[in-house]
Amino acid sequence: MSELLKSDVFGSVSRVGDTVVREARNARPWARRLALHLMAREHRALTRLALGRGVAGIPRALDFEPGRLTRSWIEGTPMQLAKPRDPAYYRAAARLLRRLHAANVIHNDLAKETNWLVTPDGRPALVDFQLAMTLTRRGALARSLGHDDLRHLLKHKRTYLPERLTAREKRILAKHSLVSRIWMATGKKAYLFVTRRILRWRDREGAGDRTP
Repeated sequence: MSELLKSDVFGSVSRVGDTVVREARNARPWARRLALHLMAREHRALTRLALGRGVAGIPRALDFEPGRLTRSWIEGTPMQLAKPRDPAYYRAAARLLRRLHAANVIHNDLAKETNWLVTPDGRPALVDFQLAMTLTRRGALARSLGHDDLRHLLKHKRTYLPERLTAREKRILAKHSLVSRIWMATGKKAYLFVTRRILRWRDREGAGDRTP
């Protein structure tokens, strides 16, 4: 039995049993090329992270064919609904990010609470790797983007558990990477115009596989 989770100009996302199917073949014609590109990025990232024993809290890519990506379902509640206030959640989330970055995968979309899940046992999980970068080596770009992944996690901690921010975490929050500063000065306005005016996404929409 299939349950529709999301439908937009890039296609649809459905839960089918213990799997999630992202379908780009029903994307709007003008958005289909971009939808296929984003799907390929997600597949590359999930495939990289599945090497060896995989990474707990990260979906596994199960099948990939033109226009369709099937991955494993992770049971969990989106951060904006779960509102995690357990310090252990944020410690585990930081470890999860280190696992990603050790594999040279940058998520790139962690400002969205919809992409963070709280599993039934209180642990973190990540979804929606459409904007992820899968790099060949750990260079300056990876370090800069990895810093931004971590800073976005700490912004969420500041929202739900501000009294437990350490001095080091406050310094990380205060320091924007060069990539972030360039993005804020150039690309963010265009991004907001496209996502809010054209695609009609709100702040907590447009990503993830959970609907509030």
